[in-house]
Amino acid sequence: MLIKNVSNPDLKFTDKLPKFNVNWLIIISYLTLILIFPSAALITKSFSLGPEEFWRIATSKIAISAYNVTFFTALFAAAINGVMGTLIAWVLVRYDFPGKKIIDGAIDLPFALPTSVAGLVLATVYSNQGILGKFFGIFGVKIAFTRLGVFVAMLFISLPFIVRTLQPVLQEMEREVEEAAACLGANEFQTFTKVILPPLIPPILTGVALGFSRAVGEYGSVVLVASNIPFQDLIAPVLVFQYLEEYNYAGATVIGTILLLFALISLLGINLLQQWSRRYAIQ
Repeated sequence: MLIKNVSNPDLKFTDKLPKFNVNWLIIISYLTLILIFPSAALITKSFSLGPEEFWRIATSKIAISAYNVTFFTALFAAAINGVMGTLIAWVLVRYDFPGKKIIDGAIDLPFALPTSVAGLVLATVYSNQGILGKFFGIFGVKIAFTRLGVFVAMLFISLPFIVRTLQPVLQEMEREVEEAAACLGANEFQTFTKVILPPLIPPILTGVALGFSRAVGEYGSVVLVASNIPFQDLIAPVLVFQYLEEYNYAGATVIGTILLLFALISLLGINLLQQWSRRYAIQ
């Protein structure tokens, strides 16, 4: 029995092969050079010290103190901004008032402003001779060059992440749903807790996670507004720089690896929150 070739006779053999997308090659090459190689080099360098030496440096007293200041202060700052950022986003979306565009544009100031300039501004304003520093000094509260100054700097740089994450969600919310809830007899508190708040929880958590990750990796603004004294207000990124100044490359790479691994875990958590948010929106 003869089997006929039903394929296109004009189709060449090379056309039947899967075509290689040049765009993928460009993307993979770029990501490899910019992200993968540097990260792999840092991790490889730190792990080459051996597990015992790596663990000794990573769990030293000064490192534990730096982790404590960094992570807990960043978490507290992100939590505060989670509340205040939600209120700011709500006001910017739901209300019109004079100077709204100026305030809306000022939210992005931490994005555009160099972190060293931000630290200089915060140190000037909150120092003992600054405007706000003198005011809080009346009550015996010192902000600049203390752990409280680190907290203020983290508040400053993490606020835009919460506001900008929430604004699109608030803009897409339908007012008719709130009106329908009111028509069904729900009061303002019930409308907020049962209708408005549930769709906002995923973006709020995503914004808090982004702000927390950004605060953990902050260096420029913190280094100028804090005294950077170990066991007081020294954060992990500044500790890495201090190790480099002391030519302690082993300590710098180990602490840097810890921060890198934490960043990867944070990104994974943020992606999971975003996927949960999409499923919630579909439901």
